Amino acid sequence: MGLELEPEPLFQAWSYFRRRKFRQCSDLCSQLLERPPGEQEPDCEYTVFQAAWSLKTRALTEMVYVDEIDMDQEGIAEMVLDENAIAQVARPGTSLKLPGTSQGGCPSPAVRPVTQSGRPLTGFVRPSTQSGRPSTMEQAIKTPRTALTARPITSASGRYVRLGTASMLTNPDGPFINLSRLNLAKYAQKPKLAKALFEYIFHHENDVKNALDLAALATEHAQFKDWWWKVQIGKCYYRLGLYREAEKQFKSALKQQDMVDTILYLAKVYLRLDQPVTALNVFKQGLDQFPGEVTLICGIARIYEEMNNISSAAEYYKDVLKQDNTHVEAIACIGSNHFYSDQPEIALRFYRRLLQMGVYNCQLFNNLGLCCFYAQQYDMTLSSFERALFLAENEEETADVWYNLGHVAVGIGDLNLAYQCFRLTLVNNNNYAEAYNNLAVLEMRKGHIEQARALLQTASSLAPHMYEPHFNFAILSEKVGDLQRSYTAAQKSEEAFPGHVDTQQLIKQLKQHFAML
Repeated sequence: MGLELEPEPLFQAWSYFRRRKFRQCSDLCSQLLERPPGEQEPDCEYTVFQAAWSLKTRALTEMVYVDEIDMDQEGIAEMVLDENAIAQVARPGTSLKLPGTSQGGCPSPAVRPVTQSGRPLTGFVRPSTQSGRPSTMEQAIKTPRTALTARPITSASGRYVRLGTASMLTNPDGPFINLSRLNLAKYAQKPKLAKALFEYIFHHENDVKNALDLAALATEHAQFKDWWWKVQIGKCYYRLGLYREAEKQFKSALKQQDMVDTILYLAKVYLRLDQPVTALNVFKQGLDQFPGEVTLICGIARIYEEMNNISSAAEYYKDVLKQDNTHVEAIACIGSNHFYSDQPEIALRFYRRLLQMGVYNCQLFNNLGLCCFYAQQYDMTLSSFERALFLAENEEETADVWYNLGHVAVGIGDLNLAYQCFRLTLVNNNNYAEAYNNLAVLEMRKGHIEQARALLQTASSLAPHMYEPHFNFAILSEKVGDLQRSYTAAQKSEEAFPGHVDTQQLIKQLKQHFAML
């Protein structure tokens, strides 16, 4: 008769943790913690009770853990109420908040659509890259801020508050650790327990003030020689908006120990302070210490992309692929760059590579459909768009696909189909400025002047950064003899796209008209 050996409970809990079964790990640790003290065996340094307590804090932290490096969304409150003074007239190429002159082979807005802040659309949606900084509160509220929703994030702190409520869900009797009754000075003297406790307070409870107090006491106990605690203090300062203090902590940590994470945090501070050139220098110094580190090269590429230096960004993304040929962001951005540089066949190869890697979503098939159409592979175009519609997860994605199908219909000369497609775009997303503009052009062709005018006004109010609605409105007003409105719209078009030749010619004609009056 075989004997079944029951694994030791603490070992079983650790095994659950290693296999990322955090709920079972937490429940088993809770059972260990409920045992009477007499049953616990003293260990060499920590008791079983302390080990179970530490493991449970780590399991609860891992359930709600969010990587601070990539997760950086600025809410409306942070943008509009930002007290950090920046140079009002920054030199071109030194600021992200004030879009300067286009540098280094960046396609014009006539070829590549731009965001509200004047930057070309990238090939990959990342937090905080959707639209840049709005100039007015009204514009900020209208701006789609995330990849999945058209509603703006009201505040980044709101997200942290919602994360903090996880503590109520994990235990029906209340939070696992009562922070108000915690003697932080006692825990700060036990480094192994203190690190697990800090991460629990910072990520799970979202109590930045208590986390900062614990980190300050712990770093003092370590005689300011432990780089890890300095990084944690820097993270707390960053979360509290004290960027200069965070910068000091990260620099001090780097003097003691070179770490990729610390370099990424320091660069993030400089980007929030609107110092992209300093952030680039930090990344490049990091590459001297860690040659070929993908995250650092990718960080440089992102900054160049945000500074409109698309050719340099593409070079760095190619360097990323030399180190890691399955890097989705780099492949998507290079593919997007080739597409807007009038090389759809090459873009198609990059998107096919993503498909081979197992990326299977609406956006990819949408891009494949467009590349096939412009590369004249018409047999694949409609099937790609059909697959994109099937995989669309929300109305915004469906709207994008119908909009692109409208362009395909215009390309093959079927204007009735194009009209239907743009209408379906607006059914799914009635804030789609590009669809309003294109519908207005189709209405103008039919001779419906008033409808076209109303659609163009809607488009220009939804997307003041686009030059097309302003220019079309100027042309329409000039045709019907409303020269004053035409001139005002033409000026707005020139402001949105200074290099647009047709706008300049229209303004010149209107000035001649006004001179003759």
